[in-house]
Amino acid sequence: MHRDYCPILQKPRGFALPPFHAHAMVRFMQILTEMAAVIARNVSKDGFQATPLERVWLVRSSTVTMPMPNVYRPQLCLVVQGQKQVTLGDRVFRYQPGRYGIVTYDLPATGQVVEATPDKPYLCLYLDFDPVMLGELTLRVPPPPGTPFAPIGKTVSDADAGLLDAAIRLLRLLDDPAAMPVLGPLAEQEILYRLLAGPAGARMRHITSSQGRVAQVGRAIAWIQQNFRERFSIERLAAEVGMSPSSLHEHFRSVTAMTPLQFQKQLRLQEARSLMLVQDIDATTAAIYVGYESPTQFSREYRRHFGEPPARDIARLRASPNLAVVA
Repeated sequence: MHRDYCPILQKPRGFALPPFHAHAMVRFMQILTEMAAVIARNVSKDGFQATPLERVWLVRSSTVTMPMPNVYRPQLCLVVQGQKQVTLGDRVFRYQPGRYGIVTYDLPATGQVVEATPDKPYLCLYLDFDPVMLGELTLRVPPPPGTPFAPIGKTVSDADAGLLDAAIRLLRLLDDPAAMPVLGPLAEQEILYRLLAGPAGARMRHITSSQGRVAQVGRAIAWIQQNFRERFSIERLAAEVGMSPSSLHEHFRSVTAMTPLQFQKQLRLQEARSLMLVQDIDATTAAIYVGYESPTQFSREYRRHFGEPPARDIARLRASPNLAVVA
């Protein structure tokens, strides 16, 4: 971690800020500092923590972590302090303070905190998207101008002043319980507005859309999640969502950065890992439960995905729970 700071802005050297003017940069750092203080007051230990604000989660990690697979649901992730990276298929997304990520579909990805210390832990704000609130806003907020975007279901961008202002107003409510029921929905709505009006706006609209190829891919994702234990062919999945196999394969990969069968495999492996860790069942039982017919194939794919055979991986997680924070 960099400890050599700029004396004016108190920012680490090499830390890339959005292209603000000098006074805006000072304000940018002030907001991040305040956000970090609010999160630190409200998170007593490492890990995910729910808050009295519905759909708002806070994350803390006082150390770098192992790569931890997880299914990321449609949500905003705004990093306030420290750094992390998320791998989705063959793509790597990097976060640092003031950068936010958008997920528009349930996606299996791997997150890892790459910069954190006990004195300056990784701190992060998550906001799950309310589809009803988002749907109402999409009818009132005109689409942002710009060129067509790649429809991948995850992106990372630099937060602008408007989004940071809205985020700090939401976090301040954690210290003002009386105002929370009235102002919480307004602050959440403002955040969604800023996202819809920003560079991720066109992508956000697909969360509530029921039309088009990306919406069909969304239905394919949901179908696999419900049926990931079953064997299926691309032809069967394509018929379920009303696409040709070639079109489904192309558009599914463009949204998820993986094929439908790779998507299914990640869901199976993550579910099996959770079963072994939480319910203390053996690898063979977990493999059969998630749909594997061959325990040998399961162990081989598990090791390729997690870096260790099942028993050794689970033992490592239990021995070092502080390294297993899902970022």
